[in-house]
Amino acid sequence: PVFLARVGFMSSDHPYSPAKRAGNHIYVSGSLSVDQDYQPVSGRKEAVDAALERMCERLATEGGELRDVVKLTYFVTDITLREECNDQFREHFMENRPARSFVEASALPYGASVEIDAIAVVE
Repeated sequence: PVFLARVGFMSSDHPYSPAKRAGNHIYVSGSLSVDQDYQPVSGRKEAVDAALERMCERLATEGGELRDVVKLTYFVTDITLREECNDQFREHFMENRPARSFVEASALPYGASVEIDAIAVVE
């Protein structure tokens, strides 16, 4: 809850919205594998899970839930994280099976190893 309030606040360093609703669509900005102090989360599975948690917190600021997600993009600094991301997908997305892109990036902000952005449709 404390982190959610913090996620909704955007400083001058972050002039964009964590999530933006347009009609019944919610566009979620990239959510990093960081803790409440914006420190990178270590561990492969832990980092993937942290990025998803941050994405869910941002999605919730506009009234969305995980089941509303129709598209995700995973950005990772190590392409071998694909298996951990596939495991996460199997755990959380098998019912609604959203589309997904998986992209390797040379670096992510705050030293994070994973970033997830999303599009959701709410009824």
